[in-house]
Amino acid sequence: MKSTYFITVSAIIVLLFSCKKETNETPLKIQQKPNILFIMVDDLRPDLGCYGDTLVQSPHLYQLASEGVLFKNAYCNFPVCGASRASILTGLRPTPERFLKYNTFAQEDAPDAKVLPAYFKENGYTTISNGKIFHNKNDHEDAWDELWRPDPKNFSNFDYHTEENLKMIAEGTRGKAYERGDVPDSAYFDGRIAAKTIADLKKLKNSNQPFFLAAGFLKPHLPFNAPEKYWKLYDGKIKQPNNNFVPKNAPEISIHNSGELKQYREIPKKTPVADSTAIKLIHGYYACISYVDAQIGQVLQTLKELELDKNTIVVLMSDHGYNLQEHTMWCKHCNYKTSLQSTLMVKNPFTNKTGVAETLVEFVDVYPTLLEAAGLPMLEQLQGKSFMKVLENPNAEFKDFIIAKYNNGMTIKTHTEAYTEWIGKDAAPNNKMFYNHITDPKENTNTVAHPENKKLTDSLSKLLKENWGADFKLPDEE
Repeated sequence: MKSTYFITVSAIIVLLFSCKKETNETPLKIQQKPNILFIMVDDLRPDLGCYGDTLVQSPHLYQLASEGVLFKNAYCNFPVCGASRASILTGLRPTPERFLKYNTFAQEDAPDAKVLPAYFKENGYTTISNGKIFHNKNDHEDAWDELWRPDPKNFSNFDYHTEENLKMIAEGTRGKAYERGDVPDSAYFDGRIAAKTIADLKKLKNSNQPFFLAAGFLKPHLPFNAPEKYWKLYDGKIKQPNNNFVPKNAPEISIHNSGELKQYREIPKKTPVADSTAIKLIHGYYACISYVDAQIGQVLQTLKELELDKNTIVVLMSDHGYNLQEHTMWCKHCNYKTSLQSTLMVKNPFTNKTGVAETLVEFVDVYPTLLEAAGLPMLEQLQGKSFMKVLENPNAEFKDFIIAKYNNGMTIKTHTEAYTEWIGKDAAPNNKMFYNHITDPKENTNTVAHPENKKLTDSLSKLLKENWGADFKLPDEE
């Protein structure tokens, strides 16, 4: 009996040990908080294969979009780098007194706001920023466990590598607005940002903490610099837009002078660029897209090889769109769709849903979405709302309108229309725009003065003012 009892107890102990061991060997990733890979691409308009563009070669972004949810109607809240990023990372809308410039500091404009990486850090995440996430490197430095940007080579923050451009820099002037460099991918900043991010993934693989890893790629921002092999993809294929004119009846205030571009060598200060220059600029922009696509592809491939993709939510977005000579402009600084509409795709391995979401979203919605995805409590400061239900069902309806602004121009965008009016010192009867995106998707004719549109534009104006935020105050009109 004693022998039988001993065998039975031993068997139970072995069985319990086996069960415990088996339980411990169940992938901990399922029980942990999800990792976040947050990829920001500067000035990337949705000219990508996954958005239906037949010219631009961006296979890695296409692959990512096919593995997650592509947001076809994603809009920034302010089409300028610093202001847009401050808005995204605080979850706050821009106002006439907040988030106004390219060099906005979130910590100055919204000192009481908890920024996205800081909140994740407080909740046990390792936070790393590579490249350009906030516009200013020293904005909210304490939100990150590690903050890194590539040091400029060749004494130039413009990342030039050709003898021609380096000579201009040595002479004390800015170089050209583009560069076709016979250099490897690793020569330019984005190649180095990809390499650093890949190294971080390998390091984080063995960490027992979840991570919020941000990679901020710089292209296709000016200057349009990319290695030769990406320029070759578009040789002889570039055409200018067919709406290189000011929209009919558009207010003068709606057209930007493209001052950022005019700071570069060989760009005329007061007259339009020559057609040959326009072709080179568009060519360079597309080469930059293919270049940054390749760098992001390496990062995503490493994520899969390390099997971190099973527990990592990937967000890829740009800060705003960009005009490539549409409506005569080379800029993002305006209220037209080419600047406000941007790139957004999210891969969530926990919902495992794929598809194209047609519903409207705005960038203040990204912060609350990531909180819900990570199971973190919402913050009262957040002015957007989570689009988690769209990640669970790409066909779900989410928003009927979004609100964006540039300076004193306020835009409300619905599924089928866009209405803009200028407020404060810029308010005037003629400073309004209305575009029907069904009949005029490229916004070539402003029909705000058409009598048949008055009832609709009045209702859109009312809806805009009711929803631009409780802390929105009209600017001083003096």
